[in-house]
Amino acid sequence: MSKYESLWKYLKINQKNEYLLSFDEIKNILGFPIDHTFLNAKKEAIVFGYKVGKISTKKKMITFYKV
Repeated sequence: MSKYESLWKYLKINQKNEYLLSFDEIKNILGFPIDHTFLNAKKEAIVFGYKVGKISTKKKMITFYKV
């Protein structure tokens, strides 16, 4: 089980076509802040029907798209 699985499940349950989540929102979903391991784990989102789009470290936002 991935430490990011609760984020992927959140995306799948809510079934939006696109999400724009702040790092703080993701921290609230996960219970911990994202770190560099997210870059390796982002490919896991596809199993739950989403892909990770733009990651803005300046704005501290991540875009997710339904596939």
